[in-house]
Amino acid sequence: MQYFSQITGIRETEKGTDLILHIPGEWVQSKIIKYRNNNKINAEIRIDDGRTITADQRKKIFATVKDIALLTGEHPEELRAWLLYDYCIETGEIPFSLSNCSISQAREFITFIIDFILKHGIPLSDEALNRTDDIDRYLWGCLKYSRCCICGRKGEMHHWNAIGMGRDRSKIDDSDLRKIQLCREHHTEAHAIGRDTFGNKYHVYGILYEEE
Repeated sequence: MQYFSQITGIRETEKGTDLILHIPGEWVQSKIIKYRNNNKINAEIRIDDGRTITADQRKKIFATVKDIALLTGEHPEELRAWLLYDYCIETGEIPFSLSNCSISQAREFITFIIDFILKHGIPLSDEALNRTDDIDRYLWGCLKYSRCCICGRKGEMHHWNAIGMGRDRSKIDDSDLRKIQLCREHHTEAHAIGRDTFGNKYHVYGILYEEE
C-alpha cells in the first residue's frame, strides 16, 4: 500500500524520531492493522522536499537511455518508458513523470539506469562518472558488477587502504577496508601515482563494500 501523506508532527528522542502522519481522503486503519506484527507496523517513508528534477538530471537520463538504445536497437522513448516501468516494479514506487518528478526520484532513477549499464556492460558516449547522480552508489555498483569506475571495462578490486607488507591477503578480513574497482590499466596507474593523486585526478575514492 502506498498513500500520499503529510507530516503533521515530529519529535526527536534518544531512540530516534517519532512522526505523526495525516493521509488526506483515505481511511486505512483496518487495512494497516492487519499487517501488524507484535503491535508494530513496518513502513517506508520518502521525504519530498518540494524540489523538482533538474535540467542536468534530465540530460543525464536522456543521454544514457540514448546510449542504451543505440546498442540495443530499441526506440529511445519506448526504452525510457520500459526502464521507468521496471524501476517502479522493482522499487514499489508509484509511476511518475520525468517532466516534474522530484530531485530525489530522479536521482534514484538515474542510479537504477547506471546499475543497468554496469550490470550489462553497456558502453556510454561519456564517462559513467559524469552520468551518475550518486557517486557512492555508483562506486558500490562498480564493485558489485566488477566494472572499472573510471572507464567501465572489466575491473579488479583495489584496496584503497593499504593492507601492509608481509600480510597474507588470502587470510585477512578486509571488510573494514575501503575498496574501489579498477581495470588493470587504472589499477597500475593508481599504484604508480599514489592513492591521493589518483583520487584527485579522477574524483573517486574507496568505499566500504558489502552485498545488499
